[in-house]
Amino acid sequence: VRVRVNKAQRAFQIGVPDGGSEDEGADLLDEVHHKLIAIIGAEEGLGVECLQGSGMIAAETAIANREIFTIALSTSRNIGIGSYVLRLGQRIVQHAAAPIILTGHVALNKLLGNNVYESNLQLGGPEVMANNGISHAIVDSDLAGVTNIVKWLSYVPRTTHAPPAALPAFDPVDRKVQFCPPEDGVYDPRHLICGDGDKLGLFDAGSFTETLADWARTVVVGRARLGGIPVGVIATENRLVTKTVLADPANMESREETVTQAGQVWFPDSAYKTAQAIHDFNHGECLPLVILANWRGFSGGRKDMFEEVLKFGSYIVENLTQYNQPVFVYIPPHAEVRGGAWVVIDPMINPRIMEMYADSSARGGVLEPAGIAEIKFRRAELVKTMHRLDPQLQWMKMNAAPGVVTKEDISQHEAELMP
Repeated sequence: VRVRVNKAQRAFQIGVPDGGSEDEGADLLDEVHHKLIAIIGAEEGLGVECLQGSGMIAAETAIANREIFTIALSTSRNIGIGSYVLRLGQRIVQHAAAPIILTGHVALNKLLGNNVYESNLQLGGPEVMANNGISHAIVDSDLAGVTNIVKWLSYVPRTTHAPPAALPAFDPVDRKVQFCPPEDGVYDPRHLICGDGDKLGLFDAGSFTETLADWARTVVVGRARLGGIPVGVIATENRLVTKTVLADPANMESREETVTQAGQVWFPDSAYKTAQAIHDFNHGECLPLVILANWRGFSGGRKDMFEEVLKFGSYIVENLTQYNQPVFVYIPPHAEVRGGAWVVIDPMINPRIMEMYADSSARGGVLEPAGIAEIKFRRAELVKTMHRLDPQLQWMKMNAAPGVVTKEDISQHEAELMP
């Protein structure tokens, strides 16, 4: 393409005819430059037609996930639309040596102008994809991946509208649940699900398969059998857990961070994990759902509000309203459900299919004791109670008139007694 260059502005003017006027060419210098305007493949259909085909694949995968059970096995490197297709199928089993990425590390290093990333596994390996909820399971070989998928399929009905894929019940349904949570509430929730050693749990022995184990660890999700009937299981982690936030090598100021998360609390990631598990159990798998509830509420700090805990918590309600299979909410022994945590799993969300049960030692309420005391028992009432019950304050009040004790002394002692 011939381009006439304006010396004053140093700007390209594309398409100026060679025979321009004298006024027009007064400050122009005739030069020939070549501008790349198109890349045409050696064969028809190698241009944007490829992108159109990729878009069709992505659309069909998303539609299939809404209508049937979909699952993917990542056995090799997946880039770009290949990674999107995996995610659109929702359920992913990832080989430990098969990264799931959008752009290769070599291209990213060229873009950044420095050798920042060492490999594709650093971008989309198990350390990343297992900890952010993309990959449901990590395997060490293709055989292990296929075995994992076959086991997963054993929980899924033969067709979309078929009854659950029940197996002969080898574990009697009328047996006693031998594992009982301790009174202090600190225990592994998996023991309540599948037992601890010789103490059998709620579900058939050896039938529980956990997924998303490394992501949002304050919630445990998986699939189990009850009397041979497959069910989805969501349980509360009662213990303190840690979450690792990886450093980005492209940002010199970033550092790997370990965050501590309390048990019995929904954080943004665990609320999203709960909502996603409900969605997966309902769509394609058609599983009855058992929720072992022991939540004190949602984490509502400034950081958690910024990270959209409100949005993800509402997803729980949204997915329960769309659930088409029976949902059983059970509050185990010595467990408690309070406030907003109760609201998002209350049977009134979907009364046609939801029921709630509780052990005789379980508890529920609007607020925790400390919260209700702060509302009902304010500072004025606390001060009155102090003066009625504390001998030191009573003595100080009697000696305030003679001047032995000042008002500042009384106020200081009241502050010491404040909870």
